[in-house]
Amino acid sequence: MNNSTTACAAVNRRKILHHRRHHQSLIPGLPDDVAQICLNQVHPSTLFSVCHSWRKLIYSPSFPPFSSLYALLLSTNQVEFACFDPISSKWHLLPPPPPDPPLRILVKHPSFISRNLPIQSVTVSGNLILLAATADQFLPAISRPLIFNPTVKKWTHGPRLNAPRRWCAAGALGNSVYVASGVGSHYNLDVARSVIKWDLDNSSGPEFDNRAHYSARYRNERKRKWKWEEMSGLKDGKFSREAIEAVGWKGKLCMVNVKGDAAKQGIIYNIEMDTWHDMPEGMLSGWRGPVAAMAEEILYMVDESKGVLRRYDEERDVWVEILEYEMLKGAEHVVADGGRVCVVGGGGSGIVVVDVAVETPRLVVVEIPVGFQVLNIHVLPRMSQ
Repeated sequence: MNNSTTACAAVNRRKILHHRRHHQSLIPGLPDDVAQICLNQVHPSTLFSVCHSWRKLIYSPSFPPFSSLYALLLSTNQVEFACFDPISSKWHLLPPPPPDPPLRILVKHPSFISRNLPIQSVTVSGNLILLAATADQFLPAISRPLIFNPTVKKWTHGPRLNAPRRWCAAGALGNSVYVASGVGSHYNLDVARSVIKWDLDNSSGPEFDNRAHYSARYRNERKRKWKWEEMSGLKDGKFSREAIEAVGWKGKLCMVNVKGDAAKQGIIYNIEMDTWHDMPEGMLSGWRGPVAAMAEEILYMVDESKGVLRRYDEERDVWVEILEYEMLKGAEHVVADGGRVCVVGGGGSGIVVVDVAVETPRLVVVEIPVGFQVLNIHVLPRMSQ
């Protein structure tokens, strides 16, 4: 054995001894894989407060991910993407999107002093997807959706839009993304009436299911299958007036063409039948603010003028009051997941989380980073560290 081989062996032995000396077992006396099976049954907030090794475990890829808040934040016309970890109660910035093509989003403009230009995003299959925004000269800012996978902390691009747009209706149902209506570089009736769908289940390579053993060739093959499909169009272009949410609910997409409590038109798209029909009268008349669906089964709405959270009763076609809270007035966005309804208050100044899974709903206010305004929120699995 030559001197270099002997030296390498000695270095490796020292590394092994160092690892054994400094490695802290998850549970003394048990192999780590067995210990983790036990710890997977414990709430992550409990594990976080006990010891360093358990704290490290809950952020590892092998631990079941807990839900976190994801927000689009604005500071001095600069958009940031951030994640709020409910276990550590800390905000973390996401990695920046790919530089090519550069993402240039216009949020503030003198022509719209009292409001922000919208950025439209959805969540599908555990991913955050950026779909539409405005660039300089009021052009569409996004020609290909931007996708962020929190488990691998990676951005990638989706399929190219044949007609990039803004001021559209954007939503998700199951594993699919839907974009309806909108305005491109200029108003076009065909675009304003169009409805397109992107099925991620058709394209779920390792960037979506995180199975690392798939090859780069397999990933590229899956990407080539990404495409937008034309669906049954709208009867007119009235849904290109505002950036609106198409809310996925019981195999349907529900949307209205005007925000707030103004008079509006409401329609529902049946995914299976590829048909549109009018929204029920009670649903439409009570739709007075942002709406979200819990597990695509229960609709929640915040009456933005009164600050009241309501739930839709389909059988009676009415919105039932849950609670009233001052911070809910002027509500701009809402998301529902895991028994909680999260609401962005007026002016994006804070986030109210309402636990609706208990008999008496409880509220928690999430403080946002100083100097920032919330533009939108989502709930996704926690980001790996």
